Parts: sequence; structure tokens; C-alpha cells
Amino acid sequence: MKILVLNCGSSSIKYKLLDMSTNATLAQGGVEKIGLTGSFLKLTLPNGDKVILEGEILEHQTGIEYILGVITSEKYGCIKSLSEIDAVGHRVVHGGEKFNSSVLINDEVIQKIIECIDLAPLHNPPNLNGILAIKELMPNVPQVGVFDTAFHQTMPDYAYMYGLPYSLYEKYAIRRYGFHGTSHRYVSEKACQFLNIPYEKQRIITCHIGNGASIAAIKNGVSIDTSMGMTPVEGLLMGTRCGDVDAGVLTYIMEKENVGSQAVSTIVNKYSGVLGVSGVSSDMREIETAVSEGNGRAELSLKIYAYKIKKYIGAYSAVLGGLDVLVFTGGVGENQMSMRKAACEGMEFMGIQIDDAANNTRGKEAIVSHSESKVKITVIPTDEELMIAQDTLSLLN
Repeated sequence: MKILVLNCGSSSIKYKLLDMSTNATLAQGGVEKIGLTGSFLKLTLPNGDKVILEGEILEHQTGIEYILGVITSEKYGCIKSLSEIDAVGHRVVHGGEKFNSSVLINDEVIQKIIECIDLAPLHNPPNLNGILAIKELMPNVPQVGVFDTAFHQTMPDYAYMYGLPYSLYEKYAIRRYGFHGTSHRYVSEKACQFLNIPYEKQRIITCHIGNGASIAAIKNGVSIDTSMGMTPVEGLLMGTRCGDVDAGVLTYIMEKENVGSQAVSTIVNKYSGVLGVSGVSSDMREIETAVSEGNGRAELSLKIYAYKIKKYIGAYSAVLGGLDVLVFTGGVGENQMSMRKAACEGMEFMGIQIDDAANNTRGKEAIVSHSESKVKITVIPTDEELMIAQDTLSLLN
């Protein structure tokens, strides 16, 4: 069975076509700058080479038509006909309280996704555009929605409720939802397979850290808490997002800068985090270069980034009643050895002890804990597309 996975952003579409009999990737790439000047499709060939195809791509349906044309083309294609695609799986960012698992998409599901747009106005509309485009272009192909928030719907009410008037929850569904759920689910299961231990009997903390970052506490196979909140702003310091901040600071900024809510939203989402503190970049590689050149603010941004991770690991260990497995994933978690080390340093009293030699690894599954560490520390590359495809296959079966 061949499954196409789509991840539609506001001006982009990432895609991957998988053969589920072997989990092999047949095609992958993405469309960038939809609706903007200089839009293009970039694909990765089987030998790893990148190819860029330029073209005017004004909206998501055109972009998806372009993708379908490329994967069936004589020059770059891997299938002869669209009839070889058995299903399409979509990443949908926000499912609110309406979805606690992946679902086959029908008109009722589409309506519920529309109802969640208020919770994710930047993300759900393009996700929905992808679904509607496939419905138009491939009307007989089943579609599945896989929600970033679904995995965290197992959180108890005392973990997801804010200390705000309860009427606001009743009126506007204001609560913690969490994100990166597909990644947290994938790497927590994969880590236990890698360690050959039962998933349903472990206390696990998963650290999905990159430009966007979140941490989840997973007990006996279910999420019981996570660092992101109603939106992806809360929690850790990120590339451009501020993470945890005193809500009073936001009203103070509005008063002092004489700006409205939209301006504050832009500040905390686009100009804060590592970029805001360092004044250099949101890219960790550029930050490390700046640190090596003696940039004090760049060094401070790395210290805050690591400190926040360490603080959440400690808090979630308490919530879990102890810790068995610590997982690092995401662009930083998989590749930045110094950040893994910084996050684990000083945690020996909790049984967390990283091994410097084992930690010298990038982008592959590895155990990086010391032989004397009571907690198994692992690096597990995430594969959200494979998880989406597996959910799609499971629902079809």
C-alpha cells in the first residue's frame, strides 16, 4: 500500500510518499513560498541530490497538483499513475477537544476542523486547504487526519486547566492542549523498542527540541503533561518564541509600547526566544558560532535554552514519580551534543548521567547515558510522516 503524507503550512507544503509494505520512502520534498514571488518545489532524489523546480504557485491546490504531477512524471516520478496512491494522511495542528486520535476524514470531520480554526488560526486553515484539494483532485481516495494535539488529550484536568475563571474554559475552550503529539508518541514508542522494554510500563520524558520545542511526560504509554499550552508559545525557550512568561509582562508591554494584542502576539511568536535574547539568529549553528566569537548575549540564550529544558525534566520527573527513560529528538535534540550535555549536567542526583563518549553522535538512534546512570538517556530521530502513514494504514485496515 502506498500512502501520501501531506503537511500544509501557511505558505508551504511538505510531502512524503511511502510504501507501507517496507516503510520505504518513494518520494519526498516540499513546495515553498506559496502565493509569493519566487515559489518553487524542491524534491530529494533517491541518491540524495536536491532538485529545485520553479513555478508560479498561487494557492495550495496548485501546489498539490504540482506535487502529484512530479511524482507521476517520467523524469522525477516514482509511480506511473495517481491510482497507485491508496490513501492520503494529513498533519492537522489543532483538534481541540474534538479529536483524541487520528480519524478518517469525512464531511463531519471537516466541519469539526473548521470549528477548531479559532484555536489555531495560522495552522488549521492551510491544513484544511490540503484536505479540500485532495478531495477535489482525488475524490475517491480515503484521507486521514492526524492531529498534533490528540496524543495529549489523555492529560488529567488538573494538568490542562489554567487558573483562570472556569467560565472562560466553558465559553472559549481555553486550556492546555499541547503540540508535537505525533512526534512525542513516535519517539517514546521507538525508544522502548530500541531499548527492548515494555512501553506500557515506563515513565518517559520526551524532549522534542528544535526551532519549535516541547517536552512531554508519558506514563504507561499515555501523555500526562506537556510544556506547550493552548498555543505553541508556552513552555521552553524556542527559536523565535518566548516560552513561559509572566502574563502581566504582556499587558505591561502593551501599555508601555502603546501596542495592541496583534503586535504582542508578533513579538512573542516571531521576535523572541533565542533570536530575541541573542540578537543574532534563531539558528543554533549561528548561535554557537557567535558564542565562539565571544558574543555574550548568544551565550546567554544557550544558557536559558538549556536551563528551561533541565527545569522541565526535573518537574516532569516529579509528576511521573520518577524517571526510566529520557528521550532527545528534533533538530537540536538529535544533533546538538552540547545541548544534550548541558540539559543533563547536574542531574546525577536524579539518576541522570550522560556519557560524553556515547553522546558524541548525531542524527541516529543511540543510548547516550553512562553505564552507571539509572535513567536510560536516548537519542531517537523523529519521523512524524511515518507515524502519520502508519495511523492512516491502521484506520484503513
